[in-house]
Amino acid sequence: MAGGGSAFDRMKVRLHPEGRKFVAIFAAVTLVFFFVWQPLGWIGLIATVWCLAFFRDPIRTVPQEAGIVVSPADGVVSMIERVAVPPELHMEARELTRISVFMDVFDCHVNRTPVAGTVKHIVYTEGKFLNASLDKASLDNERNSMVVTTPDGREVGVVQIAGLVARRILCFVDNGTPLATGERFGLIRFGSRVDVYLPDGVEPLVAVGQKMVSGESVLARMNGPQTPIVTAKV
Repeated sequence: MAGGGSAFDRMKVRLHPEGRKFVAIFAAVTLVFFFVWQPLGWIGLIATVWCLAFFRDPIRTVPQEAGIVVSPADGVVSMIERVAVPPELHMEARELTRISVFMDVFDCHVNRTPVAGTVKHIVYTEGKFLNASLDKASLDNERNSMVVTTPDGREVGVVQIAGLVARRILCFVDNGTPLATGERFGLIRFGSRVDVYLPDGVEPLVAVGQKMVSGESVLARMNGPQTPIVTAKV
């Protein structure tokens, strides 16, 4: 993982615009709860604080090394497997290494692009809402699939997958959108998973069970084992 900056930088946490209406609703309901019954109001206050935390959008220190692949999500690496590429990605390879990062309801849910490049295409697929930690969720669950083409022509697949309680996948970019490594591209509500399909020949540098920080944790390097020495806060 790249250096995370000072403790002061870590405290600079803003609320993502998508969360404003939810925090307002939680706060309004909490006020009503306090008028009805004070203990219920305290429960509502805890829920409001959780909602604020869920929609946090912290500054991240993104490695600037060319060819770096960073985690698209906060959470835990739940699976690393060589699997058949989902047909909606339209990638040439039949099988690629997939790294899955599972987000629980306490993780930051703002998603960031794992590589610098241009969005080649985006496909939204309706589906089920199975536990996102299951392998079959990759093909059965509601998901948003995106392919990013790097400056040297390689393709990286990124798939946002809905989970048991996730009922909305948001993607903020379109076909042809240029993206910097670690740039925000989407958000999922509430608890889910993001898969990254590495280009053929690129090996993961993480292990199952490892904690990831979106935009900071290094999943792989496409240009060899160099150590990043330049970072940028975004």
